[in-house]
Amino acid sequence: MAAVNGSDEEYVYRISTAEEWEALQMNGTTHGGEIDKTSGFIHLSKLHQVQSTLRNFFLNTNKDLYLLQIDTKKLGDGLVYEVVDASNVFPHFYGPSRSFSPLSLDAVAKAERLIQSGDQFLCSLLN
Repeated sequence: MAAVNGSDEEYVYRISTAEEWEALQMNGTTHGGEIDKTSGFIHLSKLHQVQSTLRNFFLNTNKDLYLLQIDTKKLGDGLVYEVVDASNVFPHFYGPSRSFSPLSLDAVAKAERLIQSGDQFLCSLLN
C-alpha cells in the first residue's frame, strides 16, 4: 500500500464490535480485532466509506456494532492515508513511528450503536 498525503478531515471512523467498544471503555485503549493485529494498524474509514465497509465486511455478521467517531488531531502523525485499490484511500492508525500503538479512548469523540436495515446501517453519525 502506498501512503499518500494526509487529509484535512476532522474525523475518521472506526467500526467496532460491542466487545471491542466495551473493552476500549474499560481499558482505555485497544489494538482492535484480529485483522488489525495481523495488519499492524487499526483500520479506519472516512465517513463516505463507512457504508461500503460495513456492507463488505460486517453485513449479516449478527454482531452488535458501534461506529466510533475519531478525532484526527488526537492521532497525530500515527494516522496514515494509504491507497488500497484503484479508487480508495483509507486512513490507518499505526501510532508514532509506525509502532502499532493502541487506539486511545480519548481519541473517540462520539460512539453510536449501528442498526442494520436491509443492506444499510443506520445511526445519526451517518446522516
